[in-house]
Amino acid sequence: MRVAHVITRMIIGGAQENTLYNCLDLVKEFGDDVLLITGPSEGPEGNLLEQAHAQGVPVETLPNLVRNIHPMTDYRGYQEVKAAIRKFQPDVVHTHSAKGGMLGRRAATALKVPAVIHTVHGAPFHPYQSALARKFFIACERYAATQCHQMVSVADAMTDLLVEAKVAPREKFITVYSGMEVEPFLESRGLRDETRQQLGIQPSDVVIGKIARLFHLKGHEYVIESAKQVVAKCPQAKFLFVGDGILREKFEGMIAEAGLTDHFILVGLVPPKEIPKYISAMDVLVHTSLREGLARALPQALLSGKPAVSFDIDGAREVVSTMETGFLLPPGDTAQLTSALIQLCDDPALREKLGEEGRRRCIQVFPHQVMTRRLREIYQEVLRRNGREVA
Repeated sequence: MRVAHVITRMIIGGAQENTLYNCLDLVKEFGDDVLLITGPSEGPEGNLLEQAHAQGVPVETLPNLVRNIHPMTDYRGYQEVKAAIRKFQPDVVHTHSAKGGMLGRRAATALKVPAVIHTVHGAPFHPYQSALARKFFIACERYAATQCHQMVSVADAMTDLLVEAKVAPREKFITVYSGMEVEPFLESRGLRDETRQQLGIQPSDVVIGKIARLFHLKGHEYVIESAKQVVAKCPQAKFLFVGDGILREKFEGMIAEAGLTDHFILVGLVPPKEIPKYISAMDVLVHTSLREGLARALPQALLSGKPAVSFDIDGAREVVSTMETGFLLPPGDTAQLTSALIQLCDDPALREKLGEEGRRRCIQVFPHQVMTRRLREIYQEVLRRNGREVA
């Protein structure tokens, strides 16, 4: 089978890791011919392309496939995507992200590719946009949905959101959870003592971690606001931010202004392979993003046996349950966030109980091999519907 993946950029992020694992599995486990088509990956969010090259996935980087909307650049980007697909002659085109999804689906359909699949990692429209921007992105998604055979959601919540917006009928969607390498998280406890020592964390400290780009709508400000009261009640609390981005200076200023510099550790951008190491140092994971498909940090923490405290957005409720695997809270509610964090700081037995239940639930669902096997079955189902049989 020949499969082309199209994604706008390969920064260090959940959608990008998902795509890379799918590419690698198709090559290594099934012997498929794979091409990863992407745009430039520049900026503070890092770049996964080096891993793709190192592990044998062919990559074609297109200069005009960029995130920002510009008619001329987007026209050139479309022509570049179309040319790359035409040259590769795939059986399947699988697109990801808003821009890559729009241009990739249109190009693949124009070229009559037998199977065109799109994964919804997160909707490009959300309540925090202007009404005009939201209408524009919904209209774009409705059109793009007509340009593919199958939509794949990384969480049931994504399907609900797009069906409600009338992007496509429910029968066009299927949920496949975003896969990852689960073993490093299952085995991460052995890294705990050394990692905490490296970070200057004392054995008695209770570490509340957040893994996310320092970017808009990721919700770091809620954690900083909550930290004032958490530290007042639990002086042993420390906060560990993993990730970097354009808002780092702003958040560092907020932390200093609150007098909490000694309680925060910002480690910056780290390679995905080091995430288990930093989760091992945590006692609780907090996820306060205001929009996300299904943040990989949630199952990663649960696989590591750490409870998760999350705002109830998008797919979070599919892995986080209050008093079962953590706490699920109303978005933006810092009072409930503070209460949950204080309760977990004060109760190590509760942390252990919630973390172990999370580990039990996630271990069968999130291996990347499970994801790729199901996606490849979907490719074959679509090809059969369209009169093509490909092994």
